[in-house]
Amino acid sequence: MSGMEKQGNKMDKLTDPFEGRPADAEDVELEQVLKSFKLSVHAWSDAAYSRPRTVQQTVRRRSWRLAVGWALGCVLVAGSVSGGLFERQHQIELKQRADRQRAAEQRKQVQEQQARAQVTDEDLLADVDSDVSRQVPSAMEPLAQMMAGDETK
Repeated sequence: MSGMEKQGNKMDKLTDPFEGRPADAEDVELEQVLKSFKLSVHAWSDAAYSRPRTVQQTVRRRSWRLAVGWALGCVLVAGSVSGGLFERQHQIELKQRADRQRAAEQRKQVQEQQARAQVTDEDLLADVDSDVSRQVPSAMEPLAQMMAGDETK
């Protein structure tokens, strides 16, 4: 045996100072513990992957949400349409009211003009009547006044 072999055998037989066992025994025991842990992990994962799973189906009740969505959409559309129709009807009523007021004002103006025309016509007729009813025409009135002064003397 060479010196290396003697030293290797000597290393194999070294004992751990805390436990009093050979160092090789500790390595073997550690390997066995690790192999045992590895086998238990693989066994557990195989069992976990191969077990039957029950999938919980979540019941999604979207039918009422869909119905509520459609109902609210219909209410929104109906409200918009009725609001537009109401606004249009209101505008038509305002226009008719304004047209009636304008027509009443025009009738009033026409009546006032006719009344002024009648007064003017009556005034003209009165003027003509006074002119015709004179005894002396207006051009000869100064002469008539002179003659009227003679009669009183």
